[in-house]
Amino acid sequence: MLSTKGKKIIVEAKRYKKNVGVKAVQEIASAKSHYKADECWVITNRFFTEQAKKLASSNQVRLIDRKHLMNWMLQENKGDRGPGRTIGG
Repeated sequence: MLSTKGKKIIVEAKRYKKNVGVKAVQEIASAKSHYKADECWVITNRFFTEQAKKLASSNQVRLIDRKHLMNWMLQENKGDRGPGRTIGG
């Protein structure tokens, strides 16, 4: 769980050899209400199936795939985070 600027964010990380499906989205969407979180994210080293993307969209689940994750890592390594900027911000 992450907390930033008064927000509670729950994160599910998936390290898979294939693309992430709807099960991960279902799990985090149900955890959101259980933990009374403001946001929920699924992060993976792969990509998401089309079904997972559709379900995430209708449940306000943020999906962070391999490409997005790599961009964050590159920005962090370059020191591109400006004052007050958070990862993903």
